This record gives sequence, structure tokens and C-alpha cells, in this order.
Amino acid sequence: MKQSRFPKGWDEDRIKRVLDHYENQTEEEAVAEDEAAWEDTSQTFVEVPNELIPAVRELLAKKVT
Repeated sequence: MKQSRFPKGWDEDRIKRVLDHYENQTEEEAVAEDEAAWEDTSQTFVEVPNELIPAVRELLAKKVT
């Protein structure tokens, strides 16, 4: 069996907790979470054409490392 690779700081338990969170939240909780994200002034949402996503991800990966 192939060994799974996780991002730095992540493990199987953390993945399961994230999946559990999203699979079990109500629609109202999901909407509230989305609205809170829009109100968070520490982050910015940017619309990017789908064909540019690989390049954006590459740039972000370089910035993080």
C-alpha cells in the first residue's frame, strides 16, 4: 500500500477531524462560516480564472517555503 503524504503539520487524525467538521455541519453552520470568512479583514478573496490556478498555487507554495 502506498504511504499517504500530508502537508507539513498535518496527519491522518487532523484530516479526519476536518472531514468530520464539514460532513456534519448544518447548512446554517456552513453559511455562517462562509459569512465569517468574508468579514475577516486579515484575508482577501480574489477571483482567479481556473486556468491560472496552477500558477497561483505554485507562487503560493514558493512564498510559504
